[in-house]
Amino acid sequence: MTQDAAGLLARVREELTPGAHDNRLIGRIADGSAPLRVLGELAAQQRRIITSDRRSFLALATRCADAPGGGYFAELAAGESEALGLLTPFAAACGLSDAALRARPPLPGCQAYPAYLAWLALNGDPVGVVLALTANFAAWGAYCGATAQALRDHYGFAAEACAFFDFFATPDPDADARAVAVVEQWQAHAGGGAAGAMDVLEYGRMLQGYELMFWNTLADLVE
Repeated sequence: MTQDAAGLLARVREELTPGAHDNRLIGRIADGSAPLRVLGELAAQQRRIITSDRRSFLALATRCADAPGGGYFAELAAGESEALGLLTPFAAACGLSDAALRARPPLPGCQAYPAYLAWLALNGDPVGVVLALTANFAAWGAYCGATAQALRDHYGFAAEACAFFDFFATPDPDADARAVAVVEQWQAHAGGGAAGAMDVLEYGRMLQGYELMFWNTLADLVE
């Protein structure tokens, strides 16, 4: 690796931080002007994403079963399982029963992110995936924090209905340290080998692009 793990994580996060107006939906949610039907669509698309991402993380955990990243990816999969349970009250507050939630068809622009993560699960360098995901989680967490606040302030949602977004918005002070530790352990395990900066930047750029595509696909439904 041309940079130490912490330096590379800082670099990818700095280079890929989205602009204030790149996400065309979050402002509409924040001021309460996004209609409830769009929030319901967000819930439906997230259900598909979570179930797919959980399988992708489990696939990565299996690939890394004898390497330091195995436990890290297994923890991410467990987090997706927890998040899935928290999604139901949000969907219900949007007027969607569990059956209606499952019946909503996928939107290609919303499902590009999990499709790429599934590709990474099969083809990506796991070390690069760890760092790219960690950088992307910061943007996702910020969007979830803004959404959770807006649901309380403008939509009158109870705490239970906001819990899905609270879960992802709650800062994890150890997240960066754990990711860096996995990469450093991997370097030692592999005798110094790890993903290069170009791999991490490519993975991160794609993940962030698909992240924004998810929100902006939903933004198109507002008009």
